[in-house]
Amino acid sequence: MIHSRYYEELKKYEELISRKNRKSDFYNGIFDRYENPVLTREHAPLHWRYDLEEETNPWFMERLGINAVMNSGAIELNGKFYLVARVEGNDRKSFFAVAESDNGIDGFRFWDYPVCLPDTCPEETNAYDMRLTKHEDGFIYGVFCSESKDLSNPDLSAAVAQAGIVRTKDLKTWERLDNLKTLHSPQQRNVLLHPEFVHGNYAFYTRPMDGFIDTGSGGGIGFGLCEDIEHAVIDEEVITSRRVYHTLTEAKNGAGAVPIKGKKCWIHIAHGVRNTAAGLRYVLYVFGTDLKSPEKVIAEPSGVFLVPLGKERVGDVSNVVFTNGAIARENGDVYLYYASCDTRMHVATTTVEKLEDYLFHTPKDARRTADCVKQRCELIDRNMELLERV
Repeated sequence: MIHSRYYEELKKYEELISRKNRKSDFYNGIFDRYENPVLTREHAPLHWRYDLEEETNPWFMERLGINAVMNSGAIELNGKFYLVARVEGNDRKSFFAVAESDNGIDGFRFWDYPVCLPDTCPEETNAYDMRLTKHEDGFIYGVFCSESKDLSNPDLSAAVAQAGIVRTKDLKTWERLDNLKTLHSPQQRNVLLHPEFVHGNYAFYTRPMDGFIDTGSGGGIGFGLCEDIEHAVIDEEVITSRRVYHTLTEAKNGAGAVPIKGKKCWIHIAHGVRNTAAGLRYVLYVFGTDLKSPEKVIAEPSGVFLVPLGKERVGDVSNVVFTNGAIARENGDVYLYYASCDTRMHVATTTVEKLEDYLFHTPKDARRTADCVKQRCELIDRNMELLERV
């Protein structure tokens, strides 16, 4: 017999799913934020968490709890919006699950079962942060972090990160390919696949790392080519968006959402990290690369694009935003999905036209206080002159 408490909790669950999301009063002219998260731990179906049988669960206790929902890949298929979310259980293990919405703003509902990837890597302990690429070869590829224990290091927290690769056509049946190999980088995280062939090859954006946390000699977001996606090997990585002292990418940076093809450039929404007295701070920034040579940066507006605000600043890992998914529709609308504090998922909306205006008309970082003040005073001078003419 189903426990009577199930129906009370189901009512609250359905109220959450059916809650309408509205634009907040935040304004910067670049994108719109929304009042409510689109996915939280409470969005996880009750039958994932509870044993519904009254006899075996008389107190209706959570048996397999959910701690957080974050870092979702995103894709549009047949007019619907899909997020392949990282769901973290109370046991700290992450898994992937598909959530579906008709409008991309609210109403996201998880499918009945999480994603069951082929278990081909016995050493793999954790899998998370999948980027989804609708590739011109006809497949949807998922590239994610495959984490395992570093057996060469007795430290229990020492880990090895690799880029796992899977592919599908319907988000239901998944084929696992070999993990990506980069010959000159011992570890990789935040890897994504470019949506088009480059010189007849598959193209990856990488993040060369010396260790699991520390980038070490890694200079920023890398770019590399490979011929065979089923056994992907990158011989050489070139750095696209570089880490720079006293900027938001000083500690490290990494690819975020799969690049969006605009009229002027490929639009990249990435994350940058700097160290603070309160720990690492993750923010989002944007850069543009050449349409024909997507490893070549041609637009670098100054500073942050999106930072955590208000309630977004509080969670498991405070003062952090992170993205690995965005959807650009045929009409030019862009839906950016981002996580706050490794806890919950949000959406922000903009357009390709706005993003390219931001990319090419926002001044570059002047790098020095004196030059930044000069840059700002020039803007003020132009505005004062305009105001005086009113």
